[in-house]
Formats: sequence, structure tokens, C-alpha cells
Amino acid sequence: MTAVPRRAPSDRRAVLAAAQAALAAEHATVYGYGVVGARADDARTGEAQEAYDAHRARRDALTRAVRDLGGEPEAAAAAYALPFPVSDAAAAVRLAAELERRLAAVYADLVGASDGGLRAEAAAGLREAAVRAVRWSGGSVAFPGLPDRA
Repeated sequence: MTAVPRRAPSDRRAVLAAAQAALAAEHATVYGYGVVGARADDARTGEAQEAYDAHRARRDALTRAVRDLGGEPEAAAAAYALPFPVSDAAAAVRLAAELERRLAAVYADLVGASDGGLRAEAAAGLREAAVRAVRWSGGSVAFPGLPDRA
């Protein structure tokens, strides 16, 4: 991610909070894709691996962004609660779509809180999550990440 511009302390705190929330969401998404990859059928494992790798890269970039904002990046938890049991390939596909939908919402918040290079990266993260959500679910919404406007 690109260097973070100078901001007033209150604005910087809001940006830092949004960046920390996006980092926490990426940690959870990386964990979730481990489950998706373990349960996905052969036709979708490549897609799951690509998403896992992309989310690891975004997580690492957000870690740097949080540091650039003067924060201490939150560490990943040892495990995360899944929104529902994932016992087969169909549930794995539903989980991947849900992970991406949730992540889109967090990136929408970061887009709203930030500007400059961080905002551009957050918008790219939002777009990528929305596209993956459509690929996994087969459907889309009018305003990804903004459920109140869908």
C-alpha cells in the first residue's frame, strides 16, 4: 500500500481503526479460506488457493499500512468462529461467498475513512471481494459492501 498522508489526530485515529478492522477481517478471511480449501471440490480448489494467496497479500499490505499509521497491527487469532458448519463442498462455497461479502463491507468502511493511496488500495480490496463473492455465490448486489443500499 502507498504511504499514508498526514492527517489530524482524530482523523488518523479513525483511519487507523478502519485499517485495523480491515486487517482483522483479512486475518479471519485467510483462516476461513483454509477451511474452504479443505472442503472444496476439485473444481474449486484452484480458485480457493488463488483467493487464499490474494488475501494473504492484502493482509500483509494492511499490516504495513497500520504500522505507517503509527499503530501496532493486531495479530491473527488462533481460530475463528465460522458463521455455519462447513462439512461439504457446497458449504465451503457458501462460506467463501460469505467471507467475501463480509470483507467487502469492511473495505467499504476503510474507503470511507481514508484517502490517497490507502483509499485506492481499499477500493481495490472492495472490488476484488465483490467480484469473488459473485464468483462464489453466482449472484451480486447493487452496492457491494453497503447492504443498507442494496
